[in-house]
Amino acid sequence: MYIEQLQLKNYRNYESLEIEFENKVNVFLGENAQGKTNVMESIYVLAMAKSHRTSNDKELIRWEEEYAKIEGRIQKYHGALPMQLTISKKGKKAKCNHIEQRKLSQYVGNLNVVMFAPEDLHLVKGSPQVRRRFIDMEIGQVSPLYLHDIGKYQKILQQRNQFLKLLQTRKQTDKTVLEVLTEQFIDVAVKIIIKRFNFLRMLEKWAKPIHGGITRDQESLKIVYKPSVDVLEEHQLSKMIEVFQEKFIKIGEKEIERGTTLFGPHRDDVLFFVNDRDVQTFGSQGQQRTTALSVKLAEIELIHSEIGEYPILLLDDVLSELDDFRQSHLLNTIQGKVQTFVTTTSIEGIDHQTLNNASLFNVEAGQIGKVQ
Repeated sequence: MYIEQLQLKNYRNYESLEIEFENKVNVFLGENAQGKTNVMESIYVLAMAKSHRTSNDKELIRWEEEYAKIEGRIQKYHGALPMQLTISKKGKKAKCNHIEQRKLSQYVGNLNVVMFAPEDLHLVKGSPQVRRRFIDMEIGQVSPLYLHDIGKYQKILQQRNQFLKLLQTRKQTDKTVLEVLTEQFIDVAVKIIIKRFNFLRMLEKWAKPIHGGITRDQESLKIVYKPSVDVLEEHQLSKMIEVFQEKFIKIGEKEIERGTTLFGPHRDDVLFFVNDRDVQTFGSQGQQRTTALSVKLAEIELIHSEIGEYPILLLDDVLSELDDFRQSHLLNTIQGKVQTFVTTTSIEGIDHQTLNNASLFNVEAGQIGKVQ
């Protein structure tokens, strides 16, 4: 799949923009704070209905305007797909093929993207929250049902925490509602955990050979899902439910004391091991970067294996963060098969056939012009 046309209205620093792209590498060149990342972000938001940079949608709307609109024409195997996302202070309106999508979980997944930005190099050494968000966003692209489950889980978690607070402050003493919420919580939590186990097993399958290629087979990568409760991938659904139930009985009083849910998918983590050593704790910066790069390249292959089409790759100011060898490996891997968008202040020093054949766009003060 590829995006052949993008239109922005009142998006960040763009009052109005209409631009066409080819199904190859497209490079946005310009100084910092001119709007390169904003274009990149708009493609991501068109796909995911949320930004990778902010959780506050109002920041996406141009100063003193009422709404922002992103439109794209996507080419897929079965033909053209027009997509539209309008963001206003009242919320979001999403359209696919000119038909309004009642739920965002039905909209997400029509356009698949893989974003690689400097902050993704913190995927390995950052907080568990960064890794959980990464898993949730990626599974959500290939499984609308997962997005639905995550949304449901967050609602139940919020309700459960509110009720635990009431018990903590003695505004409630009857635990019947807590028992009902706990049952609902467990039901959706195990579904999420099973999906995450499956996803990370597939991700490791693709990341292992890529990591071996980058390290010339000197290193072996392992990805481990670490739930906050003692469930194993080989456990049956009934066994997982049982483990959760026992855990809740064990720490029920502690949860009331603290007024919050102490375990579940919202407290899980992902660990990366290189040659059986935890990369986060013992890995060099080079190993951490190679791991992050391997995982991102694996995402591309995983999405392709799941939906039969390659996603669009967004490289936001990341080439300057990688050394020549990792840069070349990245560009060789995507060459000719993935529509790629690159932002950079300069392409000097990046001597690669992929960039020599790229479309170049100059970005200055919210204006974009193609370099002929």
